[in-house]
Amino acid sequence: MEASSGMTKLYSSSVKTAVSIPDPIFEAADRLARRRRISRSELYAEALAKLLDADESAEVTERLDDVYGERSSELDTGLAALQAAAIDEDW
Repeated sequence: MEASSGMTKLYSSSVKTAVSIPDPIFEAADRLARRRRISRSELYAEALAKLLDADESAEVTERLDDVYGERSSELDTGLAALQAAAIDEDW
């Protein structure tokens, strides 16, 4: 999910929630929101969307690591030769 500049662009509806955030993080987030001229809600939604995207990407990487941990990732020698020949060709 790509974060955007407005809550309506991020989500069609929103849910209010209460969270506890350490004072230094809250104050830094508040300054960042003011500097970017967005609401704290928009800032938190954008940050959470980016964290979720990163976690999803990490999950994909983890699954690929599992697959290639059990199988060789080396190319077949014939396929490697064909690939090398294709790279040497003029386009």
